[in-house]
Amino acid sequence: MITTIFRAAALFAFAVALTACGETATSDRTVRKTDSPAYQGAANPFVADGWKPGDASSWEQQMRTRAQGQNEYSRTTGG
Repeated sequence: MITTIFRAAALFAFAVALTACGETATSDRTVRKTDSPAYQGAANPFVADGWKPGDASSWEQQMRTRAQGQNEYSRTTGG
């Protein structure tokens, strides 16, 4: 009876070890690369206000505004 339990546990451990060998690394996946700059963007109704697709200066201004909104020092009220 003990040998049966031992064999079942060994078989289970062997099966788990084999499944771990079948995993692929995430670095093996290919990433789609775009040739266009980020400010080109998509012309759809879901873009942020004040940003015009294709305009690099409005893109940079939008990124500055967005970063400033995430700045904890500017969000606190002097207290």
